[in-house]
Amino acid sequence: MRLRHPSGRAVHLTCGVSLTDARTPAETLAAVDAAAAGLRAALAAHGAHRGRLRVTLRLPHPLAAALAADGRARTRLRADLDARGLEVVTVSGGPDAEDGGPPPLPDWSEPVRLQHTLDLARILVDLLPDEEVRGAVSTCGLGRREDWDEAHERAGARHLARLSAGLADLAWRVGRAVRAGFRPEPGYVLDSPEQTVAALARVDKDRLGICLDLGRVVRDWPAPQDGVDRLTDAGLSVITARITDPALAWQPVLRHLLAADTARTEYIEVDAEGPAGVDPAYVLGELTALGLVPEPEPCTAP
Repeated sequence: MRLRHPSGRAVHLTCGVSLTDARTPAETLAAVDAAAAGLRAALAAHGAHRGRLRVTLRLPHPLAAALAADGRARTRLRADLDARGLEVVTVSGGPDAEDGGPPPLPDWSEPVRLQHTLDLARILVDLLPDEEVRGAVSTCGLGRREDWDEAHERAGARHLARLSAGLADLAWRVGRAVRAGFRPEPGYVLDSPEQTVAALARVDKDRLGICLDLGRVVRDWPAPQDGVDRLTDAGLSVITARITDPALAWQPVLRHLLAADTARTEYIEVDAEGPAGVDPAYVLGELTALGLVPEPEPCTAP
């Protein structure tokens, strides 16, 4: 769902759909159908939403590589999603897209991580709704800190520069921009606000930013709102804010990100899968209480 913040900025509410077991477009659609049915039922039970549903596809490496290499498969997937009333504005290549599937990808010191992220961007620009001119992909927090020696750091810097260049080239070729958000995680190079700012000090901040798990922030950062300010004061965008645990008090951080004068994030991703998932209708209620207004859906030809 696309909402309008009081500042005038668009904010997108999406629901994550895990595709860790999918290997083909047919398996992808089966997984999406099952997840979307549950999401629509949860929203309809609260009378919250009856139109098009925006989802974040969590794509494992083999599936992403196959889709990136096959333009016809991407076109068919877009048509099948349209027919189901589903829209994609973000995709994930983070750890949750790898759990339960093939072995996890190497970290950002290896070129395969770079290629996977560029594959995700290539897929996304073909899946974006017609009225959207940009989207976002999420990825891991560079690598495990215990492994991140000087050689890893140099390789990671090269790959981040190539990622920025690849995203710029993609935007030039297709006229749609994709930004990449790196997820701070315990034990990773990106962990605390200070470590995250230091590690990303020299990146292209127009295209690279942060994917922030609000529950993880509440649990692990001593002062969550101050941590958010530390990131944004350093010029890092919180591209995506994820809500993954209904038991944690993520609401104050969300309110801080979406204060009345500005919206410091563009995508709110809800992890609604499973019995312990977050209720998307509740999150929508929190957003509307902050003054965000759902936008009318574009008219479609009869």
